[in-house]
Amino acid sequence: MTRRGDVSVILPVFDGERYLAEAIDSALAQADRLLEIIVVDDGSTDRSAHVAREYAKREPNVCCLRQTHQGSGAARNLGVERARGDYLAFLDADDIWPGNRLALQRTAFDRNPEVDLVFGHLVQFVSPELSAEERRGIQCSTDATPATLATTLLVPRRVFHRVGPFETSLRVGEFLSWYLRAMDLRLETMMLPDVVLRRRIHSRNQGRRAKAARTDYARALKTGLDRRRAQAGDAQT
Repeated sequence: MTRRGDVSVILPVFDGERYLAEAIDSALAQADRLLEIIVVDDGSTDRSAHVAREYAKREPNVCCLRQTHQGSGAARNLGVERARGDYLAFLDADDIWPGNRLALQRTAFDRNPEVDLVFGHLVQFVSPELSAEERRGIQCSTDATPATLATTLLVPRRVFHRVGPFETSLRVGEFLSWYLRAMDLRLETMMLPDVVLRRRIHSRNQGRRAKAARTDYARALKTGLDRRRAQAGDAQT
């Protein structure tokens, strides 16, 4: 049953079989207002969909959707379309939430009704299965860092729809594009001092595998700047 203030978790996965169960477990461990976990399999070629379906069989608030491989932006959009909660949260298939993640962010909204977006800090950790040789090539700070990311965000569903869906032509910078549009709407944001995400560093992180796609960040920034210049020009005329 849906209650006022419940949270829908959107979890896209592409060939993430190895870590998916830990991600789902960390969401299921939330004690505050978890309505559903929507796993969106983005055309995986491994057993990711099987892992998600096994959870759906025994956990009534887990479901699994599938699509052809279109990227995390499209996968998140599909999850948002199916979401029923008043709030949306996003989790990547290789990351982990602390047990009080939703409680911290829901409390922030309850105490600050004027806020539209609540973020928090992240800590990184090197995945324990990596060999010593693989670890030598990784630079990983373990300090808590403020993070304006999809995966540290809790947002009311109505606010998300004001901004609109994620850009599907960007494979890496889709959240930056979305956030710039949110800032154009002058939405009120809050950064909690608490850790709301444990980000796994491993040999197949998207940013490490798709360095060429980093140009998407530049594209997203340019689009945002062009939009602001156009808006400024319209205001002057």
